[in-house]
Amino acid sequence: FGGNAQNSDLSMRTLSTPSPALICPPNLPGFQNGRGSSTSSSSITGETVAMVHSPPPTRLTHPLIRLASRPQKEQASIERLPDQCMVQIFSFLPTNQLCRCARVCRRWYNLAWDPRLWRTIRLTGETINVDRALKVLTRRLCQDTPNVCLMLETVTVSGCRRLTDRGLYTIAQCCPELRRLEVSGCYNISNEAVFDVVSLCPNLEHLDVSGCSKVTCISLTREASIKLSPLHGKQISIRYLDMTDCFVLEDEGLHTIAAHCTQLTHLYLRRCVRLTDEGLRYLMIYCTSIKELSVSDCRFVSDFGLREIAKLEARLRYLSIAHCGRVTDVGIRYVAKYCSKLRYLNARGCEGITDHGVEYLAKNCTKLKSLDIGKCPLVSDTGLECLALNCFNLKRLSLKSCESITGQGLQIVAANCFDLQMLNVQDCEVSVEALRFVKRHCKRCVIEHTNPAFF
Repeated sequence: FGGNAQNSDLSMRTLSTPSPALICPPNLPGFQNGRGSSTSSSSITGETVAMVHSPPPTRLTHPLIRLASRPQKEQASIERLPDQCMVQIFSFLPTNQLCRCARVCRRWYNLAWDPRLWRTIRLTGETINVDRALKVLTRRLCQDTPNVCLMLETVTVSGCRRLTDRGLYTIAQCCPELRRLEVSGCYNISNEAVFDVVSLCPNLEHLDVSGCSKVTCISLTREASIKLSPLHGKQISIRYLDMTDCFVLEDEGLHTIAAHCTQLTHLYLRRCVRLTDEGLRYLMIYCTSIKELSVSDCRFVSDFGLREIAKLEARLRYLSIAHCGRVTDVGIRYVAKYCSKLRYLNARGCEGITDHGVEYLAKNCTKLKSLDIGKCPLVSDTGLECLALNCFNLKRLSLKSCESITGQGLQIVAANCFDLQMLNVQDCEVSVEALRFVKRHCKRCVIEHTNPAFF
């Protein structure tokens, strides 16, 4: 901490309560001269979003804080409020104001750092010293329960590029009740730090490591694996895992993930370009409860991979295979035949899909609500007609750059899918009359188009 910050906090310090002020680089947007303009606030009672910022100036000017310097008669009304009411009020304050309130008096300090207000910590900004911020925050939150933050359940430090393994290790050591961790875009963290978190936080259910290019696997540490009893097994309780843009993830790493994270229900592997059908085979052996799966832009995934995915059967509700160029009607038939409760399918850029694949999909997945078959040049009005006559609950349809689509196909869709809410026909040769027909029959539909004559 800088010398000025220390001096400004001396009057607020006691032997039992350290200063709440945290370090923030002077050029952080939104903060000038020690004042902060809120960028986020708690959305529900009992949760406050934590953002690292510089301490308020010695001369406090915030309206709430000025109350403390007024005569005793004027401040009596708020001082008479019980602690429970004060905590309820504080729960609606943005973080920077909450920390300023903590500097009004000893009572407000203790109330502002009530653990119930810190169930979530959210740090933003590329220049923040995240490792130190996490250390300071967890140390303060551990005051009543030494070395353990029992109330902290969510930590979001997405986009904080200065986060390192040291910061994640702090979380792993101090937050045993952690349920949600988001570190997307923090490309300096490695496998070892992630292993520490999943090993020491047994209740972790949601993990987002998208954009963490050094992460190639999710597993327990060797020490944690040895401690587990044979009955418990070597399992991790994660249900939601996002590894988008983890470019170095390979089939062997996915095999390890699947073997340890058997409770997965949501898995996103977008742009994990080294994955193949073999990795999906491993996944389906262990993770049989997946409801949402994305392998978009995994160019080595083919019809054989979709055959493995089809083993999820009726459990699968969401599937993205966008830009998987090796997928054809054969793979679509596998999915359509066995995954009858599919609600969402993104097959944009799968140029091997034709009207036959769309027809089979429409007849077997009649509860489909969202379909993206943009940039599939072999799909024509024939496929759209089958879709319209079977999928009456369709709400979102993207046909962007489908060269064979005409206004006739759109009219058939509009006449049967009254609940359509979004239609993308950009770069399609459709007439203004067809677009107006869609608008008349689907009044709530937002049409994305490139026809300047229609507005």
